Amino acid sequence: MASTISANKAELLAIANAVASEKMIDKEIVIEAMEEAIQKSARNRYGAENDIRAKLDPQTGDLRLWRVVEVVEEVEDYFKQVDLKAAQKLEKDASVGDFIVDPLPNVDLGRIDAQSAKQVIFQKVRDAERERQYEEFHDRADEVITGVIKSVEFGHIIVNLGRAEGVIRRDQQIPREAARVGERIRSLITKVERNNRGPQIFMSRAAPDFMRKLFAQEVPEIYDGIIEIKAAARDPGSRAKIGVISHDSSIDPVGACVGMKGSRVQAVVQELQGEKIDIIPWSDDIATFVVNALQPATVSRVVLDEDEPRIEVVVPDDQLSLAIGRRGQNVRLASQLTGHQIDIMTEEEASEKRSKEFAERSKTFEEELDVDETLSQLLVAEGFAELEEVAYVELAELASIEGFDEDLAEELQNRATEALERHEAVARKERQELGVEDDLAEMPHLTEQMLVVLGKAGIKTLDDLADLATDELIAKKRDAPRRRPSPTDPASGPPMKSDRPSKPEDKGGVLGTFGLSEEQGNEIIMAARAHWFEDEEPAAPAADAAPEEAADADSTQ
Repeated sequence: MASTISANKAELLAIANAVASEKMIDKEIVIEAMEEAIQKSARNRYGAENDIRAKLDPQTGDLRLWRVVEVVEEVEDYFKQVDLKAAQKLEKDASVGDFIVDPLPNVDLGRIDAQSAKQVIFQKVRDAERERQYEEFHDRADEVITGVIKSVEFGHIIVNLGRAEGVIRRDQQIPREAARVGERIRSLITKVERNNRGPQIFMSRAAPDFMRKLFAQEVPEIYDGIIEIKAAARDPGSRAKIGVISHDSSIDPVGACVGMKGSRVQAVVQELQGEKIDIIPWSDDIATFVVNALQPATVSRVVLDEDEPRIEVVVPDDQLSLAIGRRGQNVRLASQLTGHQIDIMTEEEASEKRSKEFAERSKTFEEELDVDETLSQLLVAEGFAELEEVAYVELAELASIEGFDEDLAEELQNRATEALERHEAVARKERQELGVEDDLAEMPHLTEQMLVVLGKAGIKTLDDLADLATDELIAKKRDAPRRRPSPTDPASGPPMKSDRPSKPEDKGGVLGTFGLSEEQGNEIIMAARAHWFEDEEPAAPAADAAPEEAADADSTQ
């Protein structure tokens, strides 16, 4: 049944085609929007209680309106129901329970109805357009895209991407870079989110990944996977460092990234507004990589901390300012690149530190082991740093020190063990004064010193300990066990102390300073929770109680 609305059939199809083409959405979506608008107008005419449907033929433009009603024996709702006799006038074979179609007469849309229909169509089209934009961009994160600067609002750059708009926030821009409306700009899509006003496309020119992508565009070997950028760090607009490795031994990764007369790297530098880029060969050996990362400074020695991602770097006195860089820029970028905290010191400072540590450890051994200064210094020179190392090292290793024999080694171990027991007794007394229960002392891997730390943190019962997560209790899992450095290897540097003070937040747990492994932490927590399950077990056999016991229980009630 043709409708005599204000637009004829040809005009309806023309409007649908024009809107679909302009907004770049499916024509069917526009047709559905028109049908929904016409249905709304028809309900305004015939009553909102009616279940009115509209169908617009996308080929011919014919429009049909009808009302869906249910066939019943006795009508209760005249808007949605019809009796059997009236239904059979519409469909001869209609029966009770069927839903039939009741055709409606033509609808003439008035000015208000037409305006309402227009709003429905526009809203439906806008929703479809936003969904299309999101579907187009949501999987393009980490892609470099070029757009035109549309405006600058409160320091944020709005970029026209053709079918959508993106934003480069102030903190994601290159400092001091001028943004002019109408200029083309390249940036990295970092995130795409759904929003009521359309997809939010966040972009960046300051992210290290933006520099990675630019190199991939300029260096074919990176695009092909022959050369890989393993790490990147940036101080946007000023300086950057990248670590590169070649999977083909015949290709120099640094030379390939630099290009003939620096052509490749200069193309990236120009895009980044003159940002200086240090291209560094990657190495699996962290010490070697750190030395490379601190270029152009010369490094004398690298000392690795096996307990933390921290590295001490010793440089000549005249290289200190170069290694640190202006406002600490060089060492900061090197630290970001390697993923390790880098502490830089001069030869003189390193010597003073070694001397201080040597004197402190010597004094500790001298007092705790009741030995003379010469013997204590000899122990420190051999790489011993703690009483535990003396007490629990293999007897043969201790006896193998020049000037030692088995009797002396055994005596030293006995004295070290006694000293540790004295410390344990002092800690036990302090722990008891803090009110820490004895049950905690039975937990695996926990020493009296650890229990004192727990007590000071308010953890005094099994339930207190059981309520903790492993991460709240211990430090992060270490990559390798702590080892005593060899005294014959000068590159190993001075022995590192495992018990030096550190911030709890750096360690990540109450017992973070003790270097417990994740496996040990899990074992402690599970042992503390064991009593929870023991309390539940006796309830199970209650149903199997002997008849006499059940009778006795009844008699007591």
